[in-house]
Amino acid sequence: MRDPLSYRMKKFLLGAPLNRHTLNEQRLSKRNAFGILSSDCISSSAYGGEQILVALIPAFGLAAFGLFTPVIAVILTMLFIIALSYRDVINTYTKAGGAYVVARENFGVNVSLIAAIELMFGYIITVAIQTAAGVAAIISAFPSLSDQKVLMTLGVIALLTFINLRGVKDAGVVFVIPSYLFILSMVVVFGFGIYRSLRGTLPEYATDTSGLLPLGEEQGLISFAAMLMILKAFANGSASLTGLEAVSDSVPLFKSPEHVNARRTFSIMALTLGSLIIGIGWLAYQTRAVPYQEGTPTVISLVAKAALGESTFAAIFYLVVQAGTMLILFAGANTCYSAFPNMVRIVANDGFLPKWLTSRGHKLAFSNGILFIAIFASILVFVSGASITTLAAIYALAVFVGFTITGLGMSKKVRAEGGFRYLLHLVSGSISLITVLILSITKFADGTWLVSSGTPIVLLMMRNFNRRYNLEQKALLITIEDSRATTIVRHDVTVLVDKVDVATIAAVRYARSLKPRELHAVHFVLDDRRAERLARAWSENPALRDVSLELIDCPDRRLPNAAVDYSIRATQKPDVELTLLIPRRAYKGFLGRLLHDESAEQIARPISELPRVVATIVPFDVERIIAGKKEAPVPVALTQKVEMPTPVRAQSKWIANNEEVSHYQEKMMPIGNIQWRKRAHVVGKVTAIRPASMASAPTLEVEIWDESGGVTLQFLGRREIAGLEVGSTLVAEGMVGEHNGALSILNPSYEIQV
Repeated sequence: MRDPLSYRMKKFLLGAPLNRHTLNEQRLSKRNAFGILSSDCISSSAYGGEQILVALIPAFGLAAFGLFTPVIAVILTMLFIIALSYRDVINTYTKAGGAYVVARENFGVNVSLIAAIELMFGYIITVAIQTAAGVAAIISAFPSLSDQKVLMTLGVIALLTFINLRGVKDAGVVFVIPSYLFILSMVVVFGFGIYRSLRGTLPEYATDTSGLLPLGEEQGLISFAAMLMILKAFANGSASLTGLEAVSDSVPLFKSPEHVNARRTFSIMALTLGSLIIGIGWLAYQTRAVPYQEGTPTVISLVAKAALGESTFAAIFYLVVQAGTMLILFAGANTCYSAFPNMVRIVANDGFLPKWLTSRGHKLAFSNGILFIAIFASILVFVSGASITTLAAIYALAVFVGFTITGLGMSKKVRAEGGFRYLLHLVSGSISLITVLILSITKFADGTWLVSSGTPIVLLMMRNFNRRYNLEQKALLITIEDSRATTIVRHDVTVLVDKVDVATIAAVRYARSLKPRELHAVHFVLDDRRAERLARAWSENPALRDVSLELIDCPDRRLPNAAVDYSIRATQKPDVELTLLIPRRAYKGFLGRLLHDESAEQIARPISELPRVVATIVPFDVERIIAGKKEAPVPVALTQKVEMPTPVRAQSKWIANNEEVSHYQEKMMPIGNIQWRKRAHVVGKVTAIRPASMASAPTLEVEIWDESGGVTLQFLGRREIAGLEVGSTLVAEGMVGEHNGALSILNPSYEIQV
């Protein structure tokens, strides 16, 4: 079957699809994880100190530098406390321990949803502010580009989106080196700064240069206005701590043992952030680096230029510093493309966001979540004009709400044991709560109103999504009445199974009414754990015990292609006709279309073009059940047929003469070359595992394929093989026989390759 144009374009842009069995290979090592996840936190040091001066300079003039150090000290103290708290969070919640997970366990639904909303806001704003700050680093080195700031920022977001759609591993390789480049370049800057300071050659910038922030008049610190400005400076500087939660939200992305590697990465990240805040703050203080009104050149650019000096090496290395700053900021934005989709997947699995956010895409990344964050970040950049000062306030508030919920939630969890852990989390949550109040009051007009007003609106939407999903789930619950069905035998019918619910029961009932000669049920495996749960539910339902469920591997997650391949194999013999029943749960209205896909039509369309195959959609109206009514499903058959060549199941060469039968075959051979009544030694991928029966004895049939063809292995007297699953590589050796007109190997010796 020829791929549609849209898929061919996707394959051209993103590369070949990744096999779902390579998912573990997409996990992150500590080195790559530091590059991807730590960059968000570390890069905030590039603008956090500058935002403190942005608040203090207009209020206190040059006296602001006297207040700068105490504010930095307070922020470093907060960093130490919150970092210890989050390190314990990662150790406690070893799968994923962000604010949402902590709140869900310790505070219930509503608080957990607030945490999820703030995390979503935070990640979206991170992409906007980090890309804007990265572009500001470019403009600091090349001021002539200042008019293109918004356009350049949107272009960077588009590029990051493309990179992440190619997969987590590709994104990590791209951003590991730049992260280390920034750290090493800043170490060099700090070294030059210390050296020049000791020699007395570290310059101070003139404070009367045009374009600088206006210098306020020195004033006392007791007045209400002065205290308010100091609090505002603290609120601005708290942006330096954003990004600390990224590692705890992304524990599943680490290689095993996930939580151990995540905790070590987090510790290194926090220490690096503290060092950068101290170094950049000290240089800004020594050089009297006053921020510019337009935001460029940035303070980190000013201190780097002052520390490096005027030599040729300094001029060249200054560009290296700016490149490192730019790339670490872009890498910080890139962090969210890993953490955000994973976080919304957890929320969507709980039924509070659309289920399509849980689907893995072409390269095993959560593509829908990646596109979601890119679109909304682009809107923020456009509306704010890529202003770092505007975005920083919203950013910090959203993040510190998460810090508050995490700290207080953990303190509740460990309250019974008391001691240091309880005190640590209580202090962490309390100081975060105080910061939230300060941000809400002092920065309300600067944008925090967006978080304050947007949170309840999004909360209502999420509760509505959950209410809808609950209604649909209740409507599809299996009852005794729904499970009743009679067995009548005639032609071959296969029911495609996605879940065991009343819609599936209705499809099986309709299949029996067709009086099939053989009735099968097939589930295409996209997720091994989900397949295990489905098989268990199938075996436990008394209405389905006489129908065996076959699990067929679908490694590239393209269900239409998998259904076509199955149909071709099932109708290999010219006298076989197949009816393929596809249950479709019908949801009406805009909300129904938003929350569900239309995969039934996508599967049925190519199936209807096969000879001797009829694809029949069995609609099940969920809306009528929600409304208190029930009706029998009415099948909709897609009967249009186009003659197509039917590929044979395997290129096996049967022998019709009386050649001597062999008893051992040592040499490995292609499956397509096996011969009847000859021993075969083959290796292939397991594509299907199905229970069967032969002469009233239980039998397990395992279908394996290689590039040349496929063959069925029959294990008489067995119901399962430990460790065998679809997608496994199986080596088998035995006598080739025949079953139902196809070659098979009965009771072969075998080995499962790891």
